[in-house]
Amino acid sequence: MQRDDPAIAEAIVVHAETLCEREPHLWDVIGQLSIPVGDLTDTRNQNKVTFETESLVRAFLYQRVKGLSQNELADRLNSRPSLVKTCGFDIRKLDNAPKQGTINHAWRQFSEGTQEIIKAAAKGIAQVAVENDVIAESLVATDPSKEDEDEQTEGEAHRQKTTKTIKLARHHAFPEFESGRAINRTYEDEEILEMFARACAYRGSANSEGEYGWLTNDDQTAHGSTILRVIKQFATPSDEDAQLTIDDLLQNDNMPEVNAIRDELMESFDGAVDNIISSIQGAGPFNDRKKTAAIDITHEEVSISPWENKDEGITRPDFPRMVSGYKKDNDYKRGYKYATITLAGDLAPIILGVEPVKENSKWEDDDAPSYSKADIVERLLAKAERYVDLDEVYLDRGFHSKGVYAAIENRDIIYTAPVPKYQDDLDTIKDIKEHPDADAAVKHNVPVGYNGEVHHTAEYLYVPSTSDDADGKYAVFTTNRDDVGTEEIAPICNNYSRRWEIENQYKSIEEFLPKTSSMDYRVRFTNFVLAALLYNLWRLTDYLIKIAREQPIRSPPVVGVKTFVRAIGEFLREID
Repeated sequence: MQRDDPAIAEAIVVHAETLCEREPHLWDVIGQLSIPVGDLTDTRNQNKVTFETESLVRAFLYQRVKGLSQNELADRLNSRPSLVKTCGFDIRKLDNAPKQGTINHAWRQFSEGTQEIIKAAAKGIAQVAVENDVIAESLVATDPSKEDEDEQTEGEAHRQKTTKTIKLARHHAFPEFESGRAINRTYEDEEILEMFARACAYRGSANSEGEYGWLTNDDQTAHGSTILRVIKQFATPSDEDAQLTIDDLLQNDNMPEVNAIRDELMESFDGAVDNIISSIQGAGPFNDRKKTAAIDITHEEVSISPWENKDEGITRPDFPRMVSGYKKDNDYKRGYKYATITLAGDLAPIILGVEPVKENSKWEDDDAPSYSKADIVERLLAKAERYVDLDEVYLDRGFHSKGVYAAIENRDIIYTAPVPKYQDDLDTIKDIKEHPDADAAVKHNVPVGYNGEVHHTAEYLYVPSTSDDADGKYAVFTTNRDDVGTEEIAPICNNYSRRWEIENQYKSIEEFLPKTSSMDYRVRFTNFVLAALLYNLWRLTDYLIKIAREQPIRSPPVVGVKTFVRAIGEFLREID
């Protein structure tokens, strides 16, 4: 093959297509491409160059696939170590990756033939990447020469792109869940997950899905007991053959077993979230924005009573150990609790981590096992910071704890949280009300003690509240910001109010959380985790569609959540 032969582009694309069949991410494909440097023309003095030709070609391919300007490429190279590694730049002796000027100079030193090869190869790579669900069509550069040859209506084109995006979301998430069943199984794990999604779409259950399959003679639907068994197996530790029975969970040392369930299931969830985050990072959802997250707790109510004889204080021996008490709408209820950490503010609201919550409840002994709120927050933050460096975290009132605040401060993250009011706070509120002008106040440098010493100081903010049950119509917040000015109080509290979007998140999940009468914790926790995953896939799809249509990320969803879940579990199997 001669230098600058146009066939070089075709060879690069053929190799890219092979890579797309096994690699899940664009940078994995570009990083492993065979680049025929000897057949390209780079007129720079190779004895004096800092950045090798091969690395620059990979960077230019990435730029062209994504439709980036040289400035945008330089920004990404200087902010994403993974992309620098993908391109193969050796920056051990440098402070950073190539700047825009260096990139521009290098491009101009490539011959016209080499430039055309890179452009043609990038166009082909984008096409095979989309066809193999490596990247969403909305994240690749638009080809201005491609017209609507079939004279598609705008609605039809939008429908097709939406369908492709839903398939991409499923492609990035479902394979991470493995039941470990025999290789000769009738239904693949991904098929079981599609059945689970159909049950979610109709607010049904594993049994109702199985019954419908039987009634309609649908051989693509498993029996309800099969679906339920696979759901359990997703959360059963791989080195443990037996199911965890009620007797197991009633043992004094039961929390390690629950931890094993959590770890087994969350390994799959974390892998799926990692794939989801990776698939949208190309559009820069985390760049040039303040990175905030919200931590909250939701409940799944259990109707059975823990009491065998409440008057005599005798509890039921078979009552689920992971059920905790909670207060909602001024009523005391019982249920399973789950904590989540979710991107907030101007970011795509994706759940980055899920943790089981167990609290000591009034029907239990004083030494009943429970999870520390500080440990829960520490685990959630560790999960979130695998994907994004957080600037601030918003906390629900239930996380008011010195241990929690210390865990966040240790990570150099700002926290904002509402706190219960004490007598000193009521006195401060009284002073505000009596002040002729002020309607808010701040108390500076309040010590936060932990482990017998002052860990750090916090600011206490007092602001008018619209809540009917707020004492004196004022709310109190705490934050570890330094020296908050009175003019900053309202903006800080207004930003915190966006945390309430998490309530809408939980409502969305509750809309399709499947029904079950099982008290097996594997079933309950797996149901919630898979529902959270479906929520993430919905948000991912909505994000990609909005990017394609140039709509604001926080505008109303393009596709409703129940419609999306139904699509995941129903019509996709007809068009695959």
